Amino acid sequence: MLEIEFLEQANNDMTSFRTRLLTMLFVMALTSSLVFAQESSISVPQPVLNGIGFDVGVVVTGDTLSMDAYTVQASGGLFGLTFDEDEGMWVASGVKVTGTGAQDIVLLRSGQEVVRQATRSIPGWLSIIPPLLAIAVALIFKRVIPALFLGLWVGAITALSFSFKGAFIGLLDTFQVYVLQEFIHEDHGPIILFSLMIGGMVGIITKNGGMQGVVNIIVRWASNPQRGQLATGLLGIAIFFDDYANSLVVGNTMRSVTDRLRVSREKLAYIVDSTAAPVACIALVTTWIGYEVGMIGDALEKIDGLDGSPYGFFLASIPYSFYPILAIFFVFLVAWTGRDFGLMYRAERRARTLGQVSDPASTANDDENAVKEMTPIEGKPQRAVNAILPVLVLVFGVLGGLYATGSGESIKDIIASSNSLTALMWASLLGVLVAAALSITQRIMTIEEVVESWFSGLKGMMFAMIILVLAWALSAVTEELHTASYLVSVLGDSLSAGFVPTIVFILAAATAFATGSSWGAMGILMPLVIPLTWAVMVTNGMVEAHDYHILYSSISAILAGSVWGDHCSPISDTTILSSMASGCNHIDHVRTQLPYAMLVGGVAVLFGTLPVGFGFPWWISMGTGMIVLTLFLRFYGKSADDEPVEA
Repeated sequence: MLEIEFLEQANNDMTSFRTRLLTMLFVMALTSSLVFAQESSISVPQPVLNGIGFDVGVVVTGDTLSMDAYTVQASGGLFGLTFDEDEGMWVASGVKVTGTGAQDIVLLRSGQEVVRQATRSIPGWLSIIPPLLAIAVALIFKRVIPALFLGLWVGAITALSFSFKGAFIGLLDTFQVYVLQEFIHEDHGPIILFSLMIGGMVGIITKNGGMQGVVNIIVRWASNPQRGQLATGLLGIAIFFDDYANSLVVGNTMRSVTDRLRVSREKLAYIVDSTAAPVACIALVTTWIGYEVGMIGDALEKIDGLDGSPYGFFLASIPYSFYPILAIFFVFLVAWTGRDFGLMYRAERRARTLGQVSDPASTANDDENAVKEMTPIEGKPQRAVNAILPVLVLVFGVLGGLYATGSGESIKDIIASSNSLTALMWASLLGVLVAAALSITQRIMTIEEVVESWFSGLKGMMFAMIILVLAWALSAVTEELHTASYLVSVLGDSLSAGFVPTIVFILAAATAFATGSSWGAMGILMPLVIPLTWAVMVTNGMVEAHDYHILYSSISAILAGSVWGDHCSPISDTTILSSMASGCNHIDHVRTQLPYAMLVGGVAVLFGTLPVGFGFPWWISMGTGMIVLTLFLRFYGKSADDEPVEA
């Protein structure tokens, strides 16, 4: 009897224990699930484009299951996770939604919902409206700041919602969010400071008579418009190491020379712009090289079976850079022959016959008060060394800064790892200090006068800096709206090997034109195009060394297409800097340069990039392009000195 009671008590205790154990496990699982849900999160872009892939960042902490158990669910299906070493987090790549309006993105754990986040889907074509609107308004009304602000505002509305609330909040965000974040961006601050310091240095060396001394020397050789334009082009080639420094130094230095020779400000801005980025893009040692080689290297690392030095691939791509090389060639061809066409011809006729270097109906980037402030002090010596030495300090300061901030055993390694923005800031400060010291020690100016002239030069840069920050802000909006991804989806389908370089060139040009940034277009497309090109080559069985011309040409097409789109875009930073440094109305610069850039770009595609994609020798294509440009200018160009201006 006692034994039976003992067994019954044991069974009851065991049942109670099991019940308590199951209850405890259930509570632990529930608690773990709740805690886990609180510790897990996903980051979803706002907004997203209908049918266009985007990335979802996933943060999971404290979970013992494999990450293979997690997926991201959207209306476009289920998407697995991969670990992004650069970002240091798990990412679901290529997530797509179908339809427009409100969308939910859900993180699943073994099929069970962990966390969800809402987003908004819009049609892809809406993403290109803000930059296109800004470009259209700028070209029609010839006022770039209102155009940029309008495009920025419409972009902010598109990112939020098409409602009265979205319009009002978007208006506030244009300044408080987009302009602010670009103004304080760690890479933009140095550019702004460098540009202001360059303006200040130019103010000093102009006021102390140094710039006039340079003018006096150059004018001895540049005795006519032809030589003046050639001298400007040669100076643009000489300052090859950075496009910003090139535009600012050459434009400000040669403005007085070309004005005296009755060369239009539009022509000066064109020469400056077309010998800045094209030279920096293909020169062997520039501030662009580290950026370009770094992107090429990152893309090559993701490709199995493709070995080689990133710098070697860059060097191999230079012969296929048809637009930059032909753009430089056309600058000297125009300068040497004295022939022009279109709006540039009219500008040159106006300058040559009426002496009006700028259109009287346009507002230049500098005003009369600024010109008076920059006039050399009367009765003081005009020594060229007072301008040449600060400029040399600037040039070698940049090169020395690149060397000091870089590391490696070879020059290319040092440049690739250097901090170009730091080098530019160091050099600009040293240039200002040397210019000030020369002015004070020679008793040309007092300390107070040096500060005033520095500030006068700085003020001349303010208008351009406003445009520059707005252009950056608009570029940020296009990134938020996935404009580049939409362009890739529209233009990047159904590629065949021979057409790959041409399609890449057009895609890069469209991206740079819409965003106003050649570097931005390169950064967006390089990681996509190189693996895509190699995949197309593999599909077509073109993996031998003699087939690599397609890969080289595609790499150069990204660089060249980005520069072409940058040249054509009125919201481009280098276009803005060129017009500002040349004292040319910005829209006048865009309207007169656009036909030249379109001509050279069309020749580069039709006679260079396209035939090379099908195995045509690059050197024959390059020579053919030069011949075509020469014949075009010979038969369609006219000299501004041959005919008087029509009444």
